[in-house]
Amino acid sequence: MSKKRDLVGQKFGRLVVLYDTGERKNGNVVWHCKCDCGNEVDRRSDHLTSGATKSCGCYNRERAAEVHTTHGMARQRERHPVYLAWHDMLQRCENPNFTTYKDYGGRGIRVCEEWHDAKIFIDWALANGWREGLTIDRINNNGNYEPSNCRWVTWKEQARNRRSNHLITFNGKTQTMAQWAEEVDIGSCTLRYRINNLHWPIERALTEPIHERK
Repeated sequence: MSKKRDLVGQKFGRLVVLYDTGERKNGNVVWHCKCDCGNEVDRRSDHLTSGATKSCGCYNRERAAEVHTTHGMARQRERHPVYLAWHDMLQRCENPNFTTYKDYGGRGIRVCEEWHDAKIFIDWALANGWREGLTIDRINNNGNYEPSNCRWVTWKEQARNRRSNHLITFNGKTQTMAQWAEEVDIGSCTLRYRINNLHWPIERALTEPIHERK
């Protein structure tokens, strides 16, 4: 095991490292830090050293406040869906009080530094496939929100990319159970029963025709 890098006393952005909490997340030390604004928070070593985390969250709140007052898309009653997508993305990753924070920021998912600027994010969205009704989706569910890992998809496509989905590989092709059921024209409940309850091999579960009851 490699020697732990001691970060005590070092400053990263607005955060000064106070002590090792003793907690570990994904092999990273979790450090207790104090922000310039006075708040104290726990942050992972990789997020500190990579620059992904630079404050307790106050920096992002300040940037959001600036955008609210200076960016045309932030006006009350005139908020563009892309602006709302940006706002919610930051909330999921940066606000511990947000409903779904535990599934995003709580898992170490972060928003890249450049996307903390709403205008940069909006320009990227409009140039990379956004249209009404689409939602932002991370290609790698364990990856961060950043240009190389994000796309605009329908809610149905995003649901297929959830961590909880059962992925099946057959003939060199990997899809969710729901996608396979749709492709081979078998009810998803039937396919799930064949695999989870009857424990059929994948090939049989996907290829055996459904026998009609006499």
